[in-house]
Amino acid sequence: MFADSQNRIRSMALIHEKLYQSEDLARVDFASYIETLVAHLFQSYQVRSQRVRLVLEVENLYLGIDKAIPCGLIINELVSNALKHAFPEDREGSMKIRLAQVGAERFMVAVSDDGAGFPEGVDHRTTETLGLKLVNILVRQLNGEIELKSEGGTEFAIKIPGI
Repeated sequence: MFADSQNRIRSMALIHEKLYQSEDLARVDFASYIETLVAHLFQSYQVRSQRVRLVLEVENLYLGIDKAIPCGLIINELVSNALKHAFPEDREGSMKIRLAQVGAERFMVAVSDDGAGFPEGVDHRTTETLGLKLVNILVRQLNGEIELKSEGGTEFAIKIPGI
């Protein structure tokens, strides 16, 4: 639990680092942010890239801090959950993170894996786990929509208005 809290704090601090490194102090290169955040999470959970292959399909989108911080926390939670639960007992597999503009005024963040799958009978919107509660709260805060697919693994796809 302590490591999860540290990762949440690190995800927010990383947004600020990226802002300070940017020429535009109001917006973050979110593709670069995702790459750095996910590398940190793989290292934090001591996951070898030979065991869990990472696929990044991220468009070069720049997000304001009002979108970047909650989106960063959402990605942190979804990637952390996948690394903790999708690949038990050193199971091998892959994880994909997508970031794309969808339409003129929306973007999508998706985290998927081909691991063990989301538990049947559990509603991701009402679960008692802190991570998924946080994801749902942040999606609502962003006026977004969350979709869960659980065939052949797990995919959370979140569509968020405004770029």
